Amino acid sequence: MKKAEHSQLSESEIIRLARKETAYFGLLYERYFDQIFRFVFMRLGGMEDQAGDLTQQCFIKAMANIDKYEDRGFPFSSWLYRIAQNEVSMYFRQQKKTHHVPVDEGRISELAEEADLGTYMSIDEQERLIEMINELEQEQLDLIELRFFQQLSFKEIAEIYNITEANAKMRTYRILERIAKKWKD
Repeated sequence: MKKAEHSQLSESEIIRLARKETAYFGLLYERYFDQIFRFVFMRLGGMEDQAGDLTQQCFIKAMANIDKYEDRGFPFSSWLYRIAQNEVSMYFRQQKKTHHVPVDEGRISELAEEADLGTYMSIDEQERLIEMINELEQEQLDLIELRFFQQLSFKEIAEIYNITEANAKMRTYRILERIAKKWKD
């Protein structure tokens, strides 16, 4: 099959072919590598070499376990995000490091507005909010990062954590409520 013909294949067709012949997994790799690398890179706070290694590990595990992948109506990338999330968590456990979310200041105002903290924040207030975010427990930090900084939908977050969309939304808004309460104290 020529490269032009590969672009005509749907994701489910590529997955079906990759289960039979690993060479087709390369199409999934090409399609999702940058997206997963950015996710891992952000989670690691910009450590490029480690991000590359963990992203490679993610794809190796995905290729080795492609037969276990189930299409549940979510993009294949949701499964890759879950694997990448596990790889990053394992890395931090092994390194015994804590993770701080690098924050895009354009997104911090979106988070502040969603947490009902106001639409305009001074630089000092933004820094205070960033500190509060970085003090969250790891799973809470992950949810906030995925929703506001990776801009994933609740449906995609639910697939990563293998929970319902309503549960993903509820968990995220409970975290925002805690942030708002702490903000006011």
